[in-house]
Parts: sequence; structure tokens; C-alpha cells
Amino acid sequence: MEAVSAAEAAGLSLAAGVPPLIPERLQQRDAERREEAERRRRERDAQTVEEEQSDFFTAAFARERDAIEALLGPELDEGAAEDAATRLLEEAAGRLQSLQKLLTDSVRFLAPYEVRQAQATMARLQSALSERRLQVQPKKRFAFRARKKESAVGQEPPMASERPQGSSEAILSPADPECGFSRVEGQELQLGPADLLQRNVVLSHLTACRVRLCGNPNTLLMRGCRDCTVLCGPVSTSARLEDCSGCLVALACQQLRTHLVTQTTFYVQVTCRAMLEDCSGVRFAPYTWSYVGIEADFETSGLDRSRDNWSQVDDFNWLARDQPSPNWSVIPEEERVCDWS
Repeated sequence: MEAVSAAEAAGLSLAAGVPPLIPERLQQRDAERREEAERRRRERDAQTVEEEQSDFFTAAFARERDAIEALLGPELDEGAAEDAATRLLEEAAGRLQSLQKLLTDSVRFLAPYEVRQAQATMARLQSALSERRLQVQPKKRFAFRARKKESAVGQEPPMASERPQGSSEAILSPADPECGFSRVEGQELQLGPADLLQRNVVLSHLTACRVRLCGNPNTLLMRGCRDCTVLCGPVSTSARLEDCSGCLVALACQQLRTHLVTQTTFYVQVTCRAMLEDCSGVRFAPYTWSYVGIEADFETSGLDRSRDNWSQVDDFNWLARDQPSPNWSVIPEEERVCDWS
């Protein structure tokens, strides 16, 4: 029997009232075209949703930023009553925390440059809030029960707490918005949950110290620290390091910013991408430090434990996208600290 061509088979099928048989490869091509069209439609819809979400974020972020700046504006410096100024600052702090949550929830659909701009704005607002708080505090906030030494000419005054070994005289009252340690060398230093709850911690010019912060601070600032180990519980907002070297830092936070930091190791959980500026020899690993009560501190901090960008780092001094920055690296698993005791 002679072979019947596809055209003849189609003609016979039509004559018999039977639909022609479409070759399998044509059916497959048709299915692929439909699948590709559906994929492109989904991408267009997703892009539209993301653009709408980005526009909403930009507008909402700008409104809250302007409101916070108004609360922290120059009128606060013109002799406003202390209680009124304090209320303004507390409102600004609450708005700032809400703005941080908005940013945290929006990171997934924002462009990297939008995230960096928002993070820089958050850091600026947090710094302005801290400065305003200093302006409205009573002058006696640094008066200790122990005899106060006169500061030498050109020497910085104490920044929060200075606790000599074996002494507890220099712990700040919980009513003070800042706590921490300054100009201490070679000592074991510790603050607990009652000392830290939603306060701003300042560690200034420490050398070869081991600092344990078991609690939930609002912010953490390390400045001028050398060869220190700092173990910190969950920080509600931002952690910042300036001019530090040879340190090991373990903490959880929303934002991590470093400037002039060298040969320093971080064990972190961070909601947003960490930011480096003028840094070198910086290494990162996941946050593994723990202590009794850390779960409760995570609850009060408001940090989302499911969001962790410990290995996602922006180096402002390295703009090449096709090559990794030489200024930071990930610590190999076999080199990571396992025992924190």
C-alpha cells in the first residue's frame, strides 16, 4: 500500500467529516507559544504590581520623613518646655520605628539604590533624634555617685558609663536615654535587660575589652574601639561602627553601617543589607550567640527573625558588579566561632 501524504490524509479526514490529525510537533509548538505568552503576561502583571508598590513606598516614606523632620526641626531648639520637647521626641521616635518597619517590609520589591537611599535617610534621622535628645536632657545626666573627675583640656567627657573593674558606681540611671562604656582597657563589661531596654548604647574608645550586652537596645554605636569582643542581643533599629579595628562583634539588628572599620569580624542577623564605607578586612558569618532570655528580647525588639541578609553587603568603595569586593568576605564554616563561653 502506498504511503498517504499529510495533505491527502487531511483531505480524506475533511471529506469524512473527521477533524484532521495535527502533527505532534505542531501541538507542542502551540503549547509552548501559549505558555510563553502566559509567562510574559504574568511578568507584566508582576512588574505593574511592583511599580505600584514602589510608588506607594516612595510616597509613604516621603510623608513620614517630612513629618519626622518637622518634629526634629529648629523650633525644638528655641526654648521649648522640657516636657513638650520630650513629647515631640517620643512621637518622632515612634514614627521613626514605623518608618523602619515600612522599609523592612518593602525591601523585597525595591531596587538596591532605593534601599540604600532609604537606609541613608534612616541613619540621618536616627542621628538627628539622638542629637535632639542630648539637647533636652538635664545637664546632670553624667553626674555619677562617685566623685566626678574634671575632664582634661581637649579630652572627651564620659559617654554614658565608665565602670572600673570591681566597681558598680558608674552605671547610669535607667531614666537616661543612653548607656554604655567609655575609655576602658582590658576589662570584662556587661549590661543586662533592665539596663538596655530600648536605650541607645554607646561604646567609645574601648581597648581589649569583652562586652556582653544581654538585652534589647534601641541602637548601638561603637566608636574608636580596638581589639574588643562585643556580644549584643537584638537591636531594634540600627548598629553603627566608626573607626574600629581588630574587633569581633555579634549582634542582630535592622541596619548595620560601618565606616573606617578594619580587620573586624561580624556574626550578624541583619534585616537590610549591611553597608561598608572605607573599610577593609571585614568578615561576616551568621549570628549564633545566645543567652538566657534572648527569645523575649527578640519579641520586644520587633525584629523579623525570618529576614536575614547576613551575607548581603553593599561596599560603597567597590562599584564593580562583576567582581566581588576585596574589602569583605564570608567566614568559612570551619573557622566560625562555635563556643561563646
